[in-house]
Amino acid sequence: MKRLTLFRHAKSSWNDPGLPDNERPLSSRGARDAPAMAARLASRGERPGLILTSHAVRAMTTARALATGLGSPGEAIRVDRRLYLAAPRVLLDVLREQDDADLHVLVVGHNPGLTDVANRLLPTLAVDNLPTSAVVAIAVDTYRWSQLGPTVCRLLYYDYPKNAESR
Repeated sequence: MKRLTLFRHAKSSWNDPGLPDNERPLSSRGARDAPAMAARLASRGERPGLILTSHAVRAMTTARALATGLGSPGEAIRVDRRLYLAAPRVLLDVLREQDDADLHVLVVGHNPGLTDVANRLLPTLAVDNLPTSAVVAIAVDTYRWSQLGPTVCRLLYYDYPKNAESR
Protein backbone atom coordinates (compact mmCIF):
# COMPACT_ATOMS: atom_id res chain seq x y z
CA MET A 1 0.00 0.00 0.00
CA LYS A 2 1.24 3.45 -0.93
CA ARG A 3 0.07 6.96 -0.28
CA LEU A 4 0.00 9.88 -2.69
CA THR A 5 -0.66 13.43 -1.59
CA LEU A 6 -1.34 16.06 -4.24
CA PHE A 7 -0.84 19.64 -3.05
CA ARG A 8 -1.44 22.72 -5.17
CA HIS A 9 1.15 25.38 -4.39
CA ALA A 10 0.13 28.19 -2.05
CA LYS A 11 -1.21 31.51 -3.38
CA SER A 12 1.41 33.41 -5.34
CA SER A 13 1.98 37.14 -5.61
CA TRP A 14 1.32 39.18 -8.72
CA ASN A 15 2.84 42.37 -7.22
CA ASP A 16 5.69 42.46 -9.73
CA PRO A 17 4.21 41.95 -13.21
CA GLY A 18 7.71 41.99 -14.71
CA LEU A 19 8.76 38.77 -12.97
CA PRO A 20 8.81 35.61 -15.07
CA ASP A 21 6.00 33.26 -14.02
CA ASN A 22 8.33 30.69 -12.44
CA GLU A 23 9.93 33.38 -10.24
CA ARG A 24 6.74 34.64 -8.58
CA PRO A 25 6.94 34.36 -4.77
CA LEU A 26 4.13 33.53 -2.39
CA SER A 27 1.66 36.25 -1.48
CA SER A 28 1.07 37.06 2.18
CA ARG A 29 -1.97 34.77 2.06
CA GLY A 30 0.14 31.98 0.57
CA ALA A 31 2.82 32.47 3.23
CA ARG A 32 0.07 32.06 5.86
CA ASP A 33 -1.83 29.17 4.21
CA ALA A 34 1.11 26.84 3.49
CA PRO A 35 2.17 26.42 7.15
CA ALA A 36 -1.47 26.25 8.26
CA MET A 37 -2.16 23.41 5.82
CA ALA A 38 1.07 21.71 6.92
CA ALA A 39 -0.28 21.78 10.48
CA ARG A 40 -3.54 20.19 9.29
CA LEU A 41 -1.59 17.50 7.46
CA ALA A 42 0.56 16.88 10.54
CA SER A 43 -2.56 16.53 12.70
CA ARG A 44 -3.68 13.75 10.33
CA GLY A 45 -0.36 11.98 10.81
CA GLU A 46 1.00 12.70 7.33
CA ARG A 47 4.70 11.87 7.03
CA PRO A 48 5.77 11.78 3.37
CA GLY A 49 9.18 10.30 2.73
CA LEU A 50 9.50 12.23 -0.52
CA ILE A 51 8.26 15.70 -1.46
CA LEU A 52 8.38 16.32 -5.21
CA THR A 53 8.09 19.91 -6.40
CA SER A 54 8.43 21.95 -9.53
CA HIS A 55 11.23 24.50 -9.72
CA ALA A 56 8.86 27.49 -9.57
CA VAL A 57 9.62 29.68 -6.55
CA ARG A 58 6.01 29.46 -5.31
CA ALA A 59 6.10 25.66 -5.43
CA MET A 60 9.53 25.30 -3.82
CA THR A 61 8.57 27.73 -1.03
CA THR A 62 5.37 25.75 -0.45
CA ALA A 63 7.34 22.48 -0.38
CA ARG A 64 9.76 23.90 2.21
CA ALA A 65 6.87 25.08 4.40
CA LEU A 66 5.28 21.64 4.19
CA ALA A 67 8.56 19.88 5.00
CA THR A 68 9.09 22.13 8.02
CA GLY A 69 5.53 21.71 9.26
CA LEU A 70 5.62 17.94 8.80
CA GLY A 71 9.04 17.50 10.37
CA SER A 72 10.49 16.16 7.13
CA PRO A 73 14.18 16.64 6.54
CA GLY A 74 15.19 19.13 3.84
CA GLU A 75 16.65 16.29 1.79
CA ALA A 76 13.14 14.84 1.47
CA ILE A 77 12.45 17.59 -1.10
CA ARG A 78 13.31 16.78 -4.69
CA VAL A 79 12.90 19.32 -7.50
CA ASP A 80 11.69 17.96 -10.82
CA ARG A 81 11.51 20.61 -13.54
CA ARG A 82 9.00 18.50 -15.49
CA LEU A 83 6.38 19.31 -12.84
CA TYR A 84 6.27 23.01 -13.76
CA LEU A 85 2.84 23.61 -15.36
CA ALA A 86 2.85 19.92 -16.30
CA ALA A 87 0.11 18.28 -18.29
CA PRO A 88 -1.63 15.36 -16.56
CA ARG A 89 0.23 12.77 -18.66
CA VAL A 90 3.59 14.22 -17.60
CA LEU A 91 2.57 14.33 -13.93
CA LEU A 92 1.47 10.72 -14.06
CA ASP A 93 4.67 9.70 -15.85
CA VAL A 94 6.75 11.37 -13.12
CA LEU A 95 4.75 9.62 -10.40
CA ARG A 96 4.98 6.23 -12.10
CA GLU A 97 8.79 6.58 -12.25
CA GLN A 98 9.18 6.86 -8.49
CA ASP A 99 11.14 4.32 -6.51
CA ASP A 100 8.86 1.64 -5.10
CA ALA A 101 10.71 2.00 -1.79
CA ASP A 102 9.01 5.42 -1.39
CA LEU A 103 5.77 4.57 0.36
CA HIS A 104 4.39 8.12 0.66
CA VAL A 105 5.00 10.76 -2.01
CA LEU A 106 3.73 14.32 -1.71
CA VAL A 107 3.67 16.36 -4.93
CA VAL A 108 3.58 20.16 -4.96
CA GLY A 109 2.36 21.26 -8.36
CA HIS A 110 0.27 23.57 -10.48
CA ASN A 111 -3.14 23.79 -12.08
CA PRO A 112 -4.73 22.80 -14.32
CA GLY A 113 -2.60 19.62 -14.42
CA LEU A 114 -2.91 18.82 -10.72
CA THR A 115 -6.71 19.09 -10.77
CA ASP A 116 -6.82 16.91 -13.87
CA VAL A 117 -4.63 14.24 -12.26
CA ALA A 118 -6.78 14.23 -9.11
CA ASN A 119 -9.89 13.71 -11.25
CA ARG A 120 -8.24 11.01 -13.38
CA LEU A 121 -7.09 9.03 -10.36
CA LEU A 122 -10.33 9.63 -8.45
CA PRO A 123 -13.16 9.96 -11.01
CA THR A 124 -15.79 10.38 -8.29
CA LEU A 125 -13.94 13.39 -6.82
CA ALA A 126 -15.10 15.54 -9.76
CA VAL A 127 -13.53 18.78 -8.52
CA ASP A 128 -13.55 21.65 -11.03
CA ASN A 129 -10.51 23.43 -9.67
CA LEU A 130 -8.18 22.69 -6.77
CA PRO A 131 -7.77 26.01 -4.96
CA THR A 132 -4.32 27.14 -3.87
CA SER A 133 -3.00 25.14 -0.91
CA ALA A 134 -5.55 22.39 -1.55
CA VAL A 135 -4.60 18.84 -0.69
CA VAL A 136 -5.92 15.55 -2.05
CA ALA A 137 -4.73 12.52 -0.08
CA ILE A 138 -4.96 9.20 -1.89
CA ALA A 139 -4.49 5.60 -0.77
CA VAL A 140 -2.80 3.66 -3.57
CA ASP A 141 -3.41 -0.08 -3.36
CA THR A 142 -0.28 -1.35 -5.11
CA TYR A 143 3.35 -2.01 -4.36
CA ARG A 144 4.55 -0.42 -7.61
CA TRP A 145 4.25 3.22 -8.58
CA SER A 146 4.28 2.10 -12.21
CA GLN A 147 0.77 0.68 -11.64
CA LEU A 148 -0.67 4.03 -10.49
CA GLY A 149 -4.14 4.53 -11.96
CA PRO A 150 -7.80 4.94 -11.00
CA THR A 151 -8.36 1.25 -10.31
CA VAL A 152 -5.88 1.28 -7.40
CA CYS A 153 -6.71 4.72 -5.94
CA ARG A 154 -9.10 5.64 -3.15
CA LEU A 155 -9.73 9.11 -1.72
CA LEU A 156 -8.65 9.52 1.88
CA TYR A 157 -9.58 13.21 2.13
CA TYR A 158 -9.73 16.49 0.26
CA ASP A 159 -8.98 19.70 2.15
CA TYR A 160 -8.22 23.36 1.45
CA PRO A 161 -7.70 26.50 3.54
CA LYS A 162 -11.30 27.76 3.44
CA ASN A 163 -12.80 24.35 4.24
CA ALA A 164 -14.77 25.04 7.40
CA GLU A 165 -15.23 21.30 8.06
CA SER A 166 -11.52 20.91 8.83
CA ARG A 167 -11.32 23.60 11.43
